Amino acid sequence: MQTAVIDTDILSMFFRGNSDVVARFASYLEQHNRINISILTYYEILSGLIHKKAKKQLKSFHDFASRCNIFEMTKESVKCSATIYAELRSRGTPIDDIDILIAGIAIENNSILVTHNTRHFEQISGLSIEDWSETR
Repeated sequence: MQTAVIDTDILSMFFRGNSDVVARFASYLEQHNRINISILTYYEILSGLIHKKAKKQLKSFHDFASRCNIFEMTKESVKCSATIYAELRSRGTPIDDIDILIAGIAIENNSILVTHNTRHFEQISGLSIEDWSETR
């Protein structure tokens, strides 16, 4: 199984106990030591929990994140993202900047992006995606 970066929507499903997602996390962890998330997914989850003042969930998220690899944005991932942005814009199919940055991080780390938002991400050439919320 190739290294994967977990997108925000899939991580939210994991925390809500989606059985397909939980099973895929367990399967992934049989072959890999840690779950990988991007710094942007970390931000999206953290900002949502802080906004909701969800203290118990915030503690759970911090505990979970402490056991994850958090892929940072680098000059290389930003260059990749800028190229993605230009390609999508020239085709008239732009997507949110955060999604483009997450895609750049996944590509730069030679990883599959695990997302339920396949409609947006399938437009990005060179990005491999999987949806762990669907039964295989």
